[in-house]
Amino acid sequence: MITKALTTLKKRLSPHLELSNSRLETMCLLIMGMVNARTVNLSHLACEFPTDSKVESTYRRLQRFFQHVDLGSDWAAPLLVKMIGSGPTWHLCLDRTNWKISQRHVNFLVLAIVTRRHRIPLMWSVLGRAGNSDTAQRIALMKRYLSVFEVSTIKFLLADREFIGAQWLDFLHKNNVPFVIRIKANQLVTTQDGKTQNLSTLLRTCRGKRNFDARFGGNNLGEATWFSFAAKRIKGGELLIVVSNRPAHRALATYKKRWAIESLFGDTKTRGFNLEDTRLTISKKLELLLGLVALAVAWASKTATKLIGGGKMKRKKHGYFAKSFFRIGFDQLRKLLRSDPNAAVSPWILIPHIITRVV
Repeated sequence: MITKALTTLKKRLSPHLELSNSRLETMCLLIMGMVNARTVNLSHLACEFPTDSKVESTYRRLQRFFQHVDLGSDWAAPLLVKMIGSGPTWHLCLDRTNWKISQRHVNFLVLAIVTRRHRIPLMWSVLGRAGNSDTAQRIALMKRYLSVFEVSTIKFLLADREFIGAQWLDFLHKNNVPFVIRIKANQLVTTQDGKTQNLSTLLRTCRGKRNFDARFGGNNLGEATWFSFAAKRIKGGELLIVVSNRPAHRALATYKKRWAIESLFGDTKTRGFNLEDTRLTISKKLELLLGLVALAVAWASKTATKLIGGGKMKRKKHGYFAKSFFRIGFDQLRKLLRSDPNAAVSPWILIPHIITRVV
């Protein structure tokens, strides 16, 4: 049965990937192995291959795959969108995830697609150093997105306080990308009544929610863009302040969806594929690895869709879900790969033979 499942995967992926039959088979087995073994570590995955070869030979085969295969930056994005069957628009979340392998930093800048049920890595860059991304790296990632998908597919781009800066926000605004981004309380703004002060001073009496328009910096700004701001007090008295280039009356509620990317990082790490187990450190290899993990995440998420259908997920007494949507699908997928591999790979049939630009 595993042979039929493997054939289905190869059939669906082969029109979209310029790989030899052997490389494509290795790729499909890697994705299936990640699900079964719950890790991306190549030495563990080598034990998952259903072949008569020695484990050492299979391990070397996996090493050669990452050494020689280069599919480009965004090869997985159209496949991911078609697999989850998303609607015409979705939220995008931008964030970083990082860890260390010995003394080397692995630092991913990730743009994720978030829908009512799905949270999937869509595009990413390996920053090659520790610390925050810079404006040029963020703009480059968004340009890659806009080269594959129309701007009309974006409901809102959501990001935390790390992702601010006049040039960055100006790029988003000029390209008509709707955004809701959290900003720091010490940010200097000028309000419509001409007063210039930092946000913590402006909102010192704020106890509930407050919406207002302002622009960044002081009075001598010429044609500086006016943005909408929304603010409220959260636990501990801290101010939660977001800026948007759309009316701010729903900005705070929209910003809550940003947490999905934090949950996604948990799915790719300890709750799912243990991404931090990898020993790969070269950027090209890491980008390819995250592409395989993204396909596996989408596979698990779509498996949950088939299992739950239009039904409701179970909640515990405290109101939270007993299991996340991803974990429901992930557990079911691992079970099916052992008991009914043909049913397990059925979500891949959703990927068409020809994929056009998403409008």
